[in-house]
Amino acid sequence: MISAIRGAIGFLTRVPIATTEADWDAFRQLPLTIPLVGTLIGAGAGSVFLLPLPLNTSVPLYLVLLYLISGITHADGLADLGDGAVVHGSATDRLAVMGDSQLGVGGTLLLGVTLLALTLGATGVGGTGSRLVSFRLFLAAEVGAKLAMVFIICYGTAAHDGLGSQLLSVNGPKSFGIALIAALPIALYPPPFASGAIFAALLSPLFVALVLLWWANRSLGGATGDVIGATNELGRVVGLHAGVLGWIFL
Repeated sequence: MISAIRGAIGFLTRVPIATTEADWDAFRQLPLTIPLVGTLIGAGAGSVFLLPLPLNTSVPLYLVLLYLISGITHADGLADLGDGAVVHGSATDRLAVMGDSQLGVGGTLLLGVTLLALTLGATGVGGTGSRLVSFRLFLAAEVGAKLAMVFIICYGTAAHDGLGSQLLSVNGPKSFGIALIAALPIALYPPPFASGAIFAALLSPLFVALVLLWWANRSLGGATGDVIGATNELGRVVGLHAGVLGWIFL
């Protein structure tokens, strides 16, 4: 387990930790480590909202911390997905565009809209009026985004050989069930009146995973590393907005 967690930290964050091929192999076979590391990322970035700072300072700090901790690998996958999504052609054509290192209009637009939605979602979560509720929602949304990645990994099939296929080829539904059980404690002991909002933030990213997996199977012939990364970025956004809506209406 420790080797798998080390591999997960090396894959999901920019934390300077030495990893080996054995760590990578252990991580591939234990996707439950993905939401566990998501807890560290969510707590690190979301801790800004525990401080007595104005909202217009907390939100930019959250964004900076988030990408300092997690890096931009998944955002790059989101950009590639945006470029592939606007291609009119076969799955091979889309995959070729997604493998191109140049950023196109589709990727630029999707990145921009996602960053805007993330900023607005963070502003909404930070404006709940309770520092503890805000922190718990950021934590739940991050873990939920990582759980959505696990869904793709466990239920998807690889569209081609690559980094993503190394994750997609070794896991199945049982692994997702274990990861779900590992993620659920994030929702335990919620602050007053926040249980519905926390569950909404935690579980709503799975809707993103369902939609992207359907699209990937239809348009790419299967999932890729870019699809996994995009699921993380979009899942986080949906989780934050769902948490705000849950706080207001549930």
